[in-house]
Parts: sequence; C-alpha cells; structure tokens
Amino acid sequence: MPEIKKLDLNDSETKSADLVAENVDALRTLFPDAFKEGKVDFEVLKQLLGGVADERDEKYGLNWHGKRKARQIALTPSTGTLLPCPEESVEWDTTQNLMIEGDNLEVLKLLQKSYAGKVKLIYIDPPYNSGGDFVYPDDFSDNILNYLELTGQVADGKKLTTNTEASGRFHTDWLNMMYPRLKLAKSLLKKDGLIFISIDDGELPALRLAMDDIFGEESFLATFIWKSRQNKDNRTVTGASIDHEYIVAYGNKIRGSQRNVAQYSNPDGDPRGDWSSATPWSGHSLGVAGISCRSA
Repeated sequence: MPEIKKLDLNDSETKSADLVAENVDALRTLFPDAFKEGKVDFEVLKQLLGGVADERDEKYGLNWHGKRKARQIALTPSTGTLLPCPEESVEWDTTQNLMIEGDNLEVLKLLQKSYAGKVKLIYIDPPYNSGGDFVYPDDFSDNILNYLELTGQVADGKKLTTNTEASGRFHTDWLNMMYPRLKLAKSLLKKDGLIFISIDDGELPALRLAMDDIFGEESFLATFIWKSRQNKDNRTVTGASIDHEYIVAYGNKIRGSQRNVAQYSNPDGDPRGDWSSATPWSGHSLGVAGISCRSA
C-alpha cells in the first residue's frame, strides 16, 4: 500500500477552494477597468457590459427569503477535510473509484479544488420536500459542527431541520437547502457535462426555476417522466393516485449529432426507417470497488 502523506491544518491541501477569490480574479482578468483600489466599481462594470446589465427593479425569476444567504453559504470555504478509510475500502491499491461519506454541502466544497470543471455527469436524488424527510439527526465532528452552527443548520450539536407543510417557509426551507448545493455542483461540471435531478410534483416548479437561475434557461434539456409505481396509491390527501416522478436534465446535449441505429431493425421495410429493437436489453450486476473516505 502506498504511504499516505500526513497533513496538518496549515497545509494548503487541507483547505477547500476559495470560490470568492477565484471569481474576483476571473472578473479582474476580464474587466480590469472595473476595479478601483482593489474593489469592484459596479457603475463601470455596468457600462462595460452595456445592454446586458439588467437594472430593472422588477425582474423575472425566482426569489425567496434567504436566497442571498444561500448564495453566500455556497461561497464560504469549508473548515473540514477528507480522511481516508482504508479499512472500509475495497481494492485500495488498484481501484479508480472514490466514495465519500459526509455532509453533502461540505463534501461538495472539498471537491472544488481537485474536481472543479472536471465532472462529466452528476445525478442527485434530493429530498422531495414531502413534509417528513427534512430531519437529519446527524452528529458531526467539531470543525464541521462550528460551521453548521454559524450557518444555523444545527441545534444542541445535532443537525435538526424540520419542514412541515404547515410551515410558512415550506418551499423557502427547501430552496435554502438546495440552492448552495446546486451552485457547487455546477462548478464541478465540465463545459459539456450533464446533471440529472430526481423530483416529484411538489418542488418541480421551484427546481426548474432554481436550475434556470444557476445553469441558465438555455441549459435546460428535458424533464423525463418515469412511472414510479404500478398500483393505486390511496395515501394521498387529494385522492389522486400519482404513479410518476420526474428527472430534470440540464447541460449541453445528451447525445452526439449522429444517432447509433445498430441496435434497431426494420423487418417489414417501413419507409419511415428503423423502429424496433433488434435485441432485448439485458441488465447486468456490477461489482463496485472503491476507496472510502469520510469528511471531518
């Protein structure tokens, strides 16, 4: 087994990326005229952007109480680090996989330095905000606990956030949880990367608007509908039996310009072209090997 370098808290490798500093450097490179004494002169910046800058008081888009703080949370550096867990790993010396266990917001921040702009595909299955899945009674080590306390995500040493349908902040709480995570996920994607998000009817409209806000409307690809149950559901308050959920896709494009028709046939010579699958799909069980880590 290769020797693992021991790091202390002063090593740069233990620090997450400073996203604010990176954004400022990128802005300074593009618009040096907009900086005066190290600060951004927004009046000059608006002049440089011309008609692109929107100065209207009323604007189309998604807004809610806490949006500004949610954006700031995404930019706040993490105080945690990743600790390898060889005893929980499989094929430590040869695997090319990595499994990380920890608070997803912290982990997304810790991944920025090594994986920003390098991820081809992200799939997430967030809480659907049904009123009963917003409680996370998790314990954390001190350094992450301090961060969570500062951002109001814990009480008495435990992360305990409830969000019932009776709450006036029902959608607000969900958006405050999702927005910084989606912002960080976007910065991990390659320019031609894709992100798929599972959701149900409850937050589909809010998710679409939040994704448009972060990724841009032009990056919306599709909302896939999939049948999630076969039998009637009698548990709904409205009496309607909902048998489907959604997967929202954003990115550049899902497939290349040329369609692969090798798997199709046209036995009856239909002039409209290939239409039936030549061979049935067969699923295979995949063994997963990987290095295990925990955020701390």
